[in-house]
Amino acid sequence: MRQTRKPSHPGEFFKFTILDERGISITSAAKHLGVTRKALSEFVNGKAKCSHAMARRLAEATGTGVAIWISMQAKLDTWEAENMEKPVNITALPNVRVA
Repeated sequence: MRQTRKPSHPGEFFKFTILDERGISITSAAKHLGVTRKALSEFVNGKAKCSHAMARRLAEATGTGVAIWISMQAKLDTWEAENMEKPVNITALPNVRVA
């Protein structure tokens, strides 16, 4: 079933529910996570995807699970793939069995 509303980017979720709620700056959070300020800024502004390494760092720093962050990214990726412009000249693959 297709989701109609675009899912939140995990970085935006992290910014609004963790950083803003706790009054933590991106600079301070980057130090705690062991990443550069630029890398975290791109992530929280939705310009960088949640990598497995970032998911692990977020899970450790927030007491959550890695799967939460990976799942949020997967839902966003799925929505974007389903809603992208359809490529032209695509036909179904033949139903041929190899012996």
